[in-house]
Amino acid sequence: MKKTFPLLLVAALAAHAAAQSGRRITTPPPPEPRAEAPPAPTAEPAPVARSGPAELTALPESVLRRELQSLDKGSFRLADFGGRVFVVNLWATWCGPCRMEIPEYEQVRREYARRGVEFVGLTPEDPRTSAERVRQFVRDFKFDFRLGWADRETALALMNGRNVIPQTYVIAADGTVVRHMRGYAAGRSAGMLREALDRALSGGAAQASGTH
Repeated sequence: MKKTFPLLLVAALAAHAAAQSGRRITTPPPPEPRAEAPPAPTAEPAPVARSGPAELTALPESVLRRELQSLDKGSFRLADFGGRVFVVNLWATWCGPCRMEIPEYEQVRREYARRGVEFVGLTPEDPRTSAERVRQFVRDFKFDFRLGWADRETALALMNGRNVIPQTYVIAADGTVVRHMRGYAAGRSAGMLREALDRALSGGAAQASGTH
């Protein structure tokens, strides 16, 4: 019995070593990530209302007193027409709607000339480079307004933050802006101009200004 025990022990150790040599060692899988709660929704900032510049109720004194160069010669000021109803039209030779508007407004000018209404047309073009083109335009369209050059400051003040041409102001005898029209509406602009002039001549209140 004393000789048998060591043999059995050796056999058991050998079997254990053989079993150990064939064991596959595997790497344990990484732990699954924990699901995180989505971030709480944040409130969207309220949109900021952006309003345009306030409509002019009267032309600025700086515009009325500014000396404007006539298309041909001499100069004038819009203040020269104080105490009378007058129209200021901002136009340009490169303005397509102006080409449609001017003949209609010229007809209105002739109708109201006997009622003492003055019509003034101002172009923001550069007289140093555009003089001949502007004069040819005036001849082609038989544009008989009192015409002058609007310098940058005058043009910007009349546009009042809305860079649109044409623009037209109807001014009452007391200096109030009766109507301010931006753009041109076929078949409507001349009628709205007549309506505003009649209101100005009768001393009526100003109407809401805006695009046609």
